[in-house]
Amino acid sequence: MEVEIDALNQKSTVSTLDFFVALSTKPIHHSRRRRRPPQAPLNSASSFRAKMSRGSGGGYDRHITIFSPEGRLFQVEYAFKAVKAAGITSIGVRGKDSICVVTQKKVPDKLLDQTSVTHLFPITKYLGLLATGMTADARTLVQQARNEAAEFRFTNGYEMPVDVLARWIADKSQVYTQHAYMRPLGVVAMVLGIDDEYGPQLYKCDPAGHYFGHKATSAGLKDQEAINFLEKKMKGDPSFTYEETVQTAISALQSVLQEDFKATEIEVGVVRKDNPEFRVLTTEEIDEHLTAISERD
Repeated sequence: MEVEIDALNQKSTVSTLDFFVALSTKPIHHSRRRRRPPQAPLNSASSFRAKMSRGSGGGYDRHITIFSPEGRLFQVEYAFKAVKAAGITSIGVRGKDSICVVTQKKVPDKLLDQTSVTHLFPITKYLGLLATGMTADARTLVQQARNEAAEFRFTNGYEMPVDVLARWIADKSQVYTQHAYMRPLGVVAMVLGIDDEYGPQLYKCDPAGHYFGHKATSAGLKDQEAINFLEKKMKGDPSFTYEETVQTAISALQSVLQEDFKATEIEVGVVRKDNPEFRVLTTEEIDEHLTAISERD
């Protein structure tokens, strides 16, 4: 088979095979695609810093396990702010034969049953805990502490000491600052009880995992003002009796908040050496101490 091709007005005869060979060898022009100029790969460290520079706190507040360049853990600091955001102030005082903790009792809703609102929790028969901050976090911590204290007694055959419970709470709080899938507890816990060897003991555990024994301490909204007041009261390391211990704690709270409380507006928890069981005072008992304070002043 032959095909006529008119090229430049000149006719020529070629075979079919030559025609298709010519077509197959003709270059095919594809549409040109715009290619982005090659970019240098970002350094992983610089890329991370760029991401972290966005947002509040330089971005470091979004990651609990990441230190800021100043060496701060913002999420832990926010946990301390959550404690203050609860809007209550708590005080603990240690006497020569007793410990007393006092806190405000705020009922957010008039329809709530006041007896169901509390910040004082018995861990064992002889150990008490005052939680300042987020109540939901406090209840979770209290339940776990009760389980730990019960297991300790079952394993060792005697009650868990105050310092051991405080160390356990602090260790748990510290672990919560290390893992990305956890968050710190928004609670400051005061643990009180009578030690067989050292007598009355008062410990405070915070969201960062610190725990220390105290002669007197405070937590919550106006904790620093209360500590300043208590430093003056505890100057010279006085040996308070039970009544003096309770009244010092209550008067410190009244002085810091600059208001006179009713018996239903505060909670008072005590442990005495002659009766080492943790106990929450009734409104009648609180009222007696409030009357004694007003008469003394």
